[in-house]
Amino acid sequence: MTSINEESKGIKMIYTVYILHFSDGSLYIGQTNNLSERLKNHSAKNAKAAKFTKNRGNFELVYKENYKSRIEAMRREKQLKGWTRAKKEALISGNLKLLKEL
Repeated sequence: MTSINEESKGIKMIYTVYILHFSDGSLYIGQTNNLSERLKNHSAKNAKAAKFTKNRGNFELVYKENYKSRIEAMRREKQLKGWTRAKKEALISGNLKLLKEL
C-alpha cells in the first residue's frame, strides 16, 4: 500500500479499479495500487482478501481501469458499484452503445 509520504515525495502510483467474475456468477468491484498482489490475496482467500470474495470460488479478472490518484479510483469504484448488473456487463464486454442506453 502507498502511504501519504510516498505520494507527497512525488512517487507516482497507479491505482486500478477492477472487476472480478466468480464461478458462482457474482461480480466483485475493487480498487488497489498493486493489482497483482491484490489478486493473490483474493486467490489465497487470506485475511487481506475482501470478505465478499472469500467463499465465492474461482474468479477471472474481466475488467480494469487505471487512475493517477486513489481519490479518482475510489470515485470510479463507487460509481461502478452503483450500476446495474446489465450496465456492468456492457462495460466488461466493451459494448459502448448498450452502456450508453443503460
